[in-house]
Amino acid sequence: MQSGTTINETLIRDVVNEVLARLGHVAGGDGAAASAPRPPARAAATGSGGGVFAGVDEAVAAATEAQRRLAAASLEVRAAAVEAIRTVMRRDQQELARIEFEETRIGKLAHKVEKLEVAAGVPGLEMLRTEATSGDHGLTVTEYAPWGVIGVVTPVTHSIPTLGCNAIMMIAAGNALVCNPHPGGAKCAAEATRRWNRLIHAQTGIDNLVCTILPPTLETAQQIFKHPGIALLCATGGAAMAKAALASGKRAIVAGPGNPPVVVDETANLEKAASGILAGAGYDNNLLCIGEKEVFVVESVAEGLLAAMSRKGGFRLTPAQMAQIAQATIVRDPQSGHYVPKREYVGQDPQVLGRLLGLEVPPHVKCLYGETDESNPLVPCEQMMPVLPVVRCRDVDEAIAKAVQYEHGFRHTAIMWSRNVENLTKMGRACGTTLYVKNGPCVAGLGIGGQGYGSFSIATPTGEGVTSPLTFTRYRRCTMVDSLRIF
Repeated sequence: MQSGTTINETLIRDVVNEVLARLGHVAGGDGAAASAPRPPARAAATGSGGGVFAGVDEAVAAATEAQRRLAAASLEVRAAAVEAIRTVMRRDQQELARIEFEETRIGKLAHKVEKLEVAAGVPGLEMLRTEATSGDHGLTVTEYAPWGVIGVVTPVTHSIPTLGCNAIMMIAAGNALVCNPHPGGAKCAAEATRRWNRLIHAQTGIDNLVCTILPPTLETAQQIFKHPGIALLCATGGAAMAKAALASGKRAIVAGPGNPPVVVDETANLEKAASGILAGAGYDNNLLCIGEKEVFVVESVAEGLLAAMSRKGGFRLTPAQMAQIAQATIVRDPQSGHYVPKREYVGQDPQVLGRLLGLEVPPHVKCLYGETDESNPLVPCEQMMPVLPVVRCRDVDEAIAKAVQYEHGFRHTAIMWSRNVENLTKMGRACGTTLYVKNGPCVAGLGIGGQGYGSFSIATPTGEGVTSPLTFTRYRRCTMVDSLRIF
């Protein structure tokens, strides 16, 4: 038994080490800072309104006490805690968005403001339900109970929105949480944590329902993955982070990577398709994991789509320029062998990327785009930049086949523009993704211009899909035999 434990801990250490080593290739990372020696184990902030800790043990202890008090309180108190988080995100959205933007230096400020509004609107207690079955043999009541303290890992791409979204859902379900944020977005996550806890305490008297580690390190990540006081993990990030969470030995809800393809067939409304594709790929400079990353268009309408994209806010590059920009911004990761974007170009404006080619891109441009073939690294890479490769295909069947190939089996997100129901159905069945958006930008799949609610943790590897408060509950059945049937 001891041998097995050692192997598992070694696997977790190696995988987390890979995550932090790759921070040199992705946005906001600082490998040296992330692997720095752990500071003395002490609470960085305690008492009313803090929630920011230097040590995992202290954070878990504080969260455990907070969850105990929450579990003993009324649902009205729980609702007040959730509403406090929503209030802060809406009241302070301009300032929090600016704080995150200034720390991470990626994406677009206006979209960071909007993402806080989306996060504030995720569902809470209204999704919790009690089911009852009554019959000749008695009464059975099914309820959804909390796990306790949840360990959370958040990405640099949406530091505050992801943590806020998770906090609303997890607290609504009766839990507390301890977060190890991405080092590149740790300070803004800590600031949001302080503000949420202060208002939660003022409204409910409960401290530390949301706890955040500052600074987050390799050791604190390992401790959260293995801590006996952590009942459940929720990790949002890339493939290596997903692997680390799944290797922890705990139940893990994992929101992994995506490389969402777009298929445009010969029946599509090209003007709408061009507008929607650019709106999605240009949103927050393509930091969204659901964002359009590559386009496969049927040959007969390819020129029409490419022309329409210029009219709708895109800046067209030649095939040679597409090859140049890929060479400048994409590298092959030596550990995984996969293409990854260079850290300094992730989430940058199209104007910044255009200057790599000696081009002055007008300020209104949402995204660079251009025709290329499958050999361009931008096609298989989740590039997280507003640069969109467009690949011509013989027919819709070839386009769908390539979409499946370059989605890499992540089962994350796919988009199709078509007025042919059979083609739309064929694409959906072939991709089998968690989100499938038809005739709209990617963000419609999370309620921005489409029906339904949003979430910033989309659990694809573990299958929970778009998370909700129910995702963070335990199913419990209580049965009374031969009693309490009243009719």
